[in-house]
Amino acid sequence: MENYRHGVKDGIPIGLGYFAVSFTFGMMAVSGGLTICQAVLISLTNLTSAGQFAGLDIILAAGSYWEIALTELVINMRYCLMSFSLSQKLRRDEAWGHRFAVAFGVTDEIFGVSASQPGKVSAWYNYGLMTAAIPGWTIGTAVGAVSGSILPDFIVSALSVAIYGMFLAIIIPPAKKERPVLCVVILAMFLSSLFAYVPMLKNVSSGFAIIIITLVTASAAAWLFPIRDTDEREKADLGEKR
Repeated sequence: MENYRHGVKDGIPIGLGYFAVSFTFGMMAVSGGLTICQAVLISLTNLTSAGQFAGLDIILAAGSYWEIALTELVINMRYCLMSFSLSQKLRRDEAWGHRFAVAFGVTDEIFGVSASQPGKVSAWYNYGLMTAAIPGWTIGTAVGAVSGSILPDFIVSALSVAIYGMFLAIIIPPAKKERPVLCVVILAMFLSSLFAYVPMLKNVSSGFAIIIITLVTASAAAWLFPIRDTDEREKADLGEKR
């Protein structure tokens, strides 16, 4: 219970942040034609902002199940890597059932907070994080969905811009500090523009466009800006000092 209470305390800021972002998702889902229950169910079972917004675009565009499946696989592949890493962080005596349950609730923020804890982490600490974060995401979606169904259209349209502000807040700070991130952002914007305006590429559905852009951008970044291992970095630093 001590680990659980500690997780709940650390997860409250995450839940508050999720509430603000999921509020926009709820509004966009309802304004696009989904019911309030459908929007809430998506947030309750997915727990991924980028994946949900991408999936919502495909749903509203009447895309296929294959498009949604492949898009979610590509976008959320990072959570597999996070789960592998977090599995090594958990106590060795944690049962497999706890490990799978913890993996279900892995998000960028939950992983970062859990991985930063000193020493091994109890699964109940992660359950505490999930107890605060998941309701924040789900309730925010419900409130946004209800608000989107009763607020005037012009207010809903104005509030829907918030998601783009969130994405800008995510990409601008690291892009200013890291050249590879800046190049990835510019390349992704360029490819997105091609799929939006080039006649032949405009016929590609939004789901497959996201898949293609993600794979091409990630591959280009891995080729142009490879991450060297620790030994190579130490040798390079030593050479520069000499």
